[in-house]
Amino acid sequence: MAIVEVTIAPLGTGDTSVSKYVAKCHEVLREEKEIKHLLTPMGTVLEGELDKILAVIRKMHEVPFAEGAKRVSTQIKIDDRRDKISSMEGKLKSVESKL
Repeated sequence: MAIVEVTIAPLGTGDTSVSKYVAKCHEVLREEKEIKHLLTPMGTVLEGELDKILAVIRKMHEVPFAEGAKRVSTQIKIDDRRDKISSMEGKLKSVESKL
């Protein structure tokens, strides 16, 4: 199971706000039943099978273009741990237990 952080930013839209693009990207995520997701102030965290996550990121990357953006920058950070099962909650609990 992979945990992936993604940030998708439209460029050159003439507006500094990106919330409408983020909302449209999350509409794509709501249709994905096998991927858990969490919106954060600086990006979105996804949890699931890596191939499925990458496929949905590809769909999300296209959203700003469909909304009129001429350029899109997508940043992806992948944590793909294979020695044990990992989850968003597990990672948070691990740190919190040490505080």
